[in-house]
Amino acid sequence: MPRTKKTPNPSPLRRLFGQRLRSERHAQGLTLEDVAEAADMNWSYIAQVERGERNVSIDNMTALAEAVGRPLYRLLMPDERVGEDQAARESREGMAPEGP
Repeated sequence: MPRTKKTPNPSPLRRLFGQRLRSERHAQGLTLEDVAEAADMNWSYIAQVERGERNVSIDNMTALAEAVGRPLYRLLMPDERVGEDQAARESREGMAPEGP
């Protein structure tokens, strides 16, 4: 039976997505099985995505992001932009921290 070919050097964005997905899953106390059920995927596929071993489609990325309750862009945004996004949202909601 042929094995699935793994990409030797995943792109930085694919690695970032997998790392963020795992981080969000852990932060919410979700198992691979929980996310698999919510996204209608196999848990082993999701584990491969988290390790950056699968070339995941945009449709699957969207389903996985929804399964952990985050918009897709948050799982793809570089670290420094995530902080900027949080500050902008708090400012819009009138929750910005008070100055010195």
